[in-house]
Amino acid sequence: MAPDLGENENEVEAVNKTIRILELLREHDGVGVTELADRLGWPKSTVHNHLATLRRNEYIVQEDGEYKLGLRFLELGEFVKDRNEIYTLVEPKIQELAADLGERVQFVVEEHGDGVYVRIATGERAVSTGSRLGRRRSMLHATAAGKSILAFSPESEVHRVIERKGLPELTANTITDEEELFAALAEVRERGYAFNYEEHIEGLRAVAAPVENESDEVVGAISVAGPAHRMRGDWFTEELPDSILGIRNELELDIAYK
Repeated sequence: MAPDLGENENEVEAVNKTIRILELLREHDGVGVTELADRLGWPKSTVHNHLATLRRNEYIVQEDGEYKLGLRFLELGEFVKDRNEIYTLVEPKIQELAADLGERVQFVVEEHGDGVYVRIATGERAVSTGSRLGRRRSMLHATAAGKSILAFSPESEVHRVIERKGLPELTANTITDEEELFAALAEVRERGYAFNYEEHIEGLRAVAAPVENESDEVVGAISVAGPAHRMRGDWFTEELPDSILGIRNELELDIAYK
């Protein structure tokens, strides 16, 4: 996990405003100046100036009086998606695992206390979990991938994530107590992989194992998720973890000798 900059350290308010506008454009996929100004509580002139600057620099477009994110963000996203060689090494491994298991396989990394999906592969029986490439989720404590990452991260980093994101309750099974979470993470470290017993989404279970680089630093986690009626018994608690650990071992060798 990379350290965060200090809160409000050397922040530029104009940049904060631009980011807020971009987030609203993504959220609503088409917003006019008046609606943006109302939602933000800013003068229309301020909003217009930010939009005009973004448009001149080709980051947004205007269609039928509404502003939308432009395709330049697609170019940036493609660059980020492939900038880390590890992500490209992951791709064929999780595709292979998804084909073998028939379930949904994901490679998740931590950034700013969030879990980010950087690779997704779907088998023939895979169910939708709401995850998509690039999606961020502030729930490391409630997912198998998140717990496997936290378990093999320094304790100080885990405290930082908890302080920043909290331990919100998502289902009746979500761990919301810090002491209970650290006990669960100790179990994950002992066995080498984590379970999600419907802690994030009711009816969905998952298993995940952390992936480390040649310096023994956690770079992400391989997760397999599926409906609870299939994710049960010895297959869920023993065979599935073994499959994930096998692919993890191959991937870590590829990373070490790339």
